[in-house]
Amino acid sequence: MAEYQNIFTQVQLQAPADPGVELKDSPWGRDGKPFFSYWLGKIGDAQIGPVYLGFTGVASLICFFVAFEIIGLNMLAQVNWNPIEFIKQIFWLGLEPPPAEYGLGIPPLNDGGWWLMAGFFLTASILLWWVRTYRRARALGMGTHVAWAFLAAIWLYLVLGFIRPLVMGDWSEAPPFGIFPHLDWTTAFSLRYGNLFYNPFHMLSIAFLFGSALLFAMHGATILAVTRFGGDRELEQITDRGTASERGALFWRWTMGFNATMESIHRWGWWFAVLVTITGGIGILLSGTVVDNWYLWAVKHGVAPAYPDVFAPGVAQ
Repeated sequence: MAEYQNIFTQVQLQAPADPGVELKDSPWGRDGKPFFSYWLGKIGDAQIGPVYLGFTGVASLICFFVAFEIIGLNMLAQVNWNPIEFIKQIFWLGLEPPPAEYGLGIPPLNDGGWWLMAGFFLTASILLWWVRTYRRARALGMGTHVAWAFLAAIWLYLVLGFIRPLVMGDWSEAPPFGIFPHLDWTTAFSLRYGNLFYNPFHMLSIAFLFGSALLFAMHGATILAVTRFGGDRELEQITDRGTASERGALFWRWTMGFNATMESIHRWGWWFAVLVTITGGIGILLSGTVVDNWYLWAVKHGVAPAYPDVFAPGVAQ
């Protein structure tokens, strides 16, 4: 018992495939014959499938495929349809939004039109997948917490690529599709608006990001540490507190002075995680619409010190 460790699952119990609860009022069925994976069983449930897609799932996958093809083929065209160069340069290739001269108009395909089209289908795919997530939870009698957490991430996505450009009256304010082009856009955005690090909502977003990572790690580590006492059966520990939760609580009171409960830690983690993207989206939306320079804003409100006065009088910094 003292040597028992379970960072990875040590014992895999395999029973006949579980088809899940009976579907009600649905013309769609579950697809695929279930099978088992030894290596997935090392870190989670070994059963794969069946999968329920439904109308919204199929429509979401079709929209995603269209967006993926538009972005991929545009990137391939940038290297003259050379698959070797495509693989070598994939991190640097991107699909850029329309130039500022078009405003919110519809530009030619090769001057930002493909970006608009890809954005439309990708957004449709994400929103359809959200509907699927919400409806599947309701069909199973579950709470809709996963769907609302997903929507918090969608909020940030929409602010970046749709809501803020709409408010600014310019599609060119949106980020491009691509790995390094997207990162370059983030750097340029921060520089343009006076260093995003001085944006208080960015500060909150980062605090919640690190905080949610810490909470998740602390919770996961605690449950792993008390699984030898049945701590992994958290519902039983919530409704009928046993030695696992008692030891976990005592450990955190000894080391931290305070502990969350078996139930409340999930609320802590949920709120910390969704507030990452909610506050981040607010910070992005305010940049350029309400605040033009976050450093000057921070100096004005006593958040940051001013630069030393080394310029001649009357010279603007």
